[in-house]
Amino acid sequence: MNTTEPRLSGIDHQPGSCAEKPSRKCLIPNRCQAIPTYSTGVGFLNFRSLIKPPVIQSKYRRPIAENRKPMNLLAPTSMRWLRLQFFAAALVSASLSPNVFAAETSSSATTEYFGLPSKDSPEAAWWRESMKTRDERLAWWREARFGMFIHWGVYSGLGNEFQGRKGGGYAEHIQRVLKIPIPVYRKEVAGTFNPTNFNAAEWVSLAKQAGMGYIVITAKHHDGFAMWPTKVNDYNIMDATPWKHDPMKDLKAECVKQGLRFGFYYSQAFDWGEKDGAGNDWDFDNPGGDKLLGGKNWWETRPEFMAHARKYVDQKAIPQLRELIKMYDPDILWFDTSSKLPPSENLRIMKAVREASPRVVISGRLVGGWGDYDDTTDRPAEFPPHAGDWEAIPTTDESYGWNKFDTSHKPPSHFIQLLAKAAARGGNMLMNIGPMGDGRIDPKDVAILKGIGDWWRVNGDSIRGTTRTPLPVQTWGESTRKGNLIFLHVFNWPTNGELVVEGLKSPMSDQTGIILSESGAPPAGLSVSQLNPHDVRVAVPLTPPDKVDSVLAILSKNDVQADSERLLQPSFPVETLRVFDGELHGGLKFGPGKKTDDVVMNWTQPNQFIDWRVRLNAPTGYEVIANYDADADSEGNTFAVTFSLPEKNKSKMMLPESVSGVVKAGKQQAQSLGTVQCWFTGEPFEIKVTAKEIKGGELFRLRKLELRPFTIPTIRSAAPP
Repeated sequence: MNTTEPRLSGIDHQPGSCAEKPSRKCLIPNRCQAIPTYSTGVGFLNFRSLIKPPVIQSKYRRPIAENRKPMNLLAPTSMRWLRLQFFAAALVSASLSPNVFAAETSSSATTEYFGLPSKDSPEAAWWRESMKTRDERLAWWREARFGMFIHWGVYSGLGNEFQGRKGGGYAEHIQRVLKIPIPVYRKEVAGTFNPTNFNAAEWVSLAKQAGMGYIVITAKHHDGFAMWPTKVNDYNIMDATPWKHDPMKDLKAECVKQGLRFGFYYSQAFDWGEKDGAGNDWDFDNPGGDKLLGGKNWWETRPEFMAHARKYVDQKAIPQLRELIKMYDPDILWFDTSSKLPPSENLRIMKAVREASPRVVISGRLVGGWGDYDDTTDRPAEFPPHAGDWEAIPTTDESYGWNKFDTSHKPPSHFIQLLAKAAARGGNMLMNIGPMGDGRIDPKDVAILKGIGDWWRVNGDSIRGTTRTPLPVQTWGESTRKGNLIFLHVFNWPTNGELVVEGLKSPMSDQTGIILSESGAPPAGLSVSQLNPHDVRVAVPLTPPDKVDSVLAILSKNDVQADSERLLQPSFPVETLRVFDGELHGGLKFGPGKKTDDVVMNWTQPNQFIDWRVRLNAPTGYEVIANYDADADSEGNTFAVTFSLPEKNKSKMMLPESVSGVVKAGKQQAQSLGTVQCWFTGEPFEIKVTAKEIKGGELFRLRKLELRPFTIPTIRSAAPP
């Protein structure tokens, strides 16, 4: 199709009242006067576009008035008018189907862009210049690997209950959940906040003892309340609470004293305390809230609110961020909920921050793909693959602010192993706590921090300053790397006195490894030998030195050389193949990683599948168990799990082994599919999950396969007779 040829493509509406489109207007009441609209390939034009400047329609654009006087082309005696009539008739006679015109037009209009410029454009020159020093900014952050996130505000005094009513899952969202009016929130929540038990030295000391290298605290959360004495307004800790104290000043001083980096969380796009901010739809009917007034991209449908949003950005968000930088010189600024503002406004905020501080680290939730690193999901249980620098933000229970009703606190072991998984994949972990309204840290959080600290005191070197491991996921745990030094994080200790390190092809220095131990204790020497060209064997004691994560260190003579295929080790009682460690095909997607969505999604086509490339050193039988979630419309779908050689090796005539299953609706289904016998030794083979029949919805949402080994009673030939 020639996109330069005009074509009829829509209907516009003229001023007046329109019953068909209440949001549009017509010349004649209760009638819709259709005027042809056509596309030139770069946008949409309508009949009146020949009289006034055209309106280009695309994502994040809307018309705005210009101070230009339109040409008078409407005189009936004008030859131009006759030409316009002829041209309109010719378009109508072409019998092309119209679509509804996408935006209201004015008597004189041009376009405004709400998206992001190309990173190569002149408009992004400041950003490209700032990225030249990105590695320098991130050096301390990469070294730290572990930090403390603190959600603490006037909402903490409520504990997720206001006037006998409970809030939602996130206690810090109580104003939004219960629709508390701003004057009431100011008087009865901020006006009673008096955390006299706050002790900055204790907070920072707990973080340091747990191994954390930086602290990020909420300076302003979505309620719009400033936890520092801002001069921008009086809605702040000094002017609106009886406490009248600056906790940020204390925390900054303690972090400097105790050697931690310090920074702020700032909610730049969501502000329930401002009539010009997005999100408060109970006091002001503003967009960006639960009512979805104007939809998700409200700036496309409610352009009249943009003046308010810009006023908020110009008069509150940017001035307060500049103030935080000037007053506290933070090392990091953490942002959130960027979808509540147009991308262009978030980019304006980023530019202002970068101008105020070239050295401050900017997190990934301000402008996706433009920050110094990427932020991942809330409350992760597992991590999908992620290239580059990234950060996870687990929390001790299921809320970020203090929730007196939440008793789901996880044990220290959960965070220790999660930390090892993050470091193994090249990421940081910013673990959240929610201090109480009186200024104390919840005793349950203190116990978690101290438990992590006990482990860190012995094993912290295996996290701090490490980089992404080149090794595959191990049957027994994870690994991290620091140069040629490989740290082995053993969650499941072998019972046979032998730890096999999968995929490590490099020769080991001195053929000796050590178990990390208390400072001053002599390290235990371990015999290290090459098991085969792909694997290394470490002789270990029968009893693990740590029940949660025992850490061993081995040193490679040269740069570490690794093999990507995973070795299945039948000496362990179970082999877990998580979907996040597999490879997706055909448009499947990883879920975010919370315990409710650490699954594979979008499984609707028969050609989609997930597979793992693995190896075996000896023939083994396995019981295959599939763990998945499935909605009611997935009930009855069927799938198969197949063990087979890659296509290129099929000439060896090794028959595949396969088991099948029928999907059952429910969460955390653990379905035994039967047994297979694996004879594929000495070379990689594939374990593949495919759809057999999809009757409705998604096939299912697979979380993992569990392989439970058993001994094969007889040995068969690897080739047919």
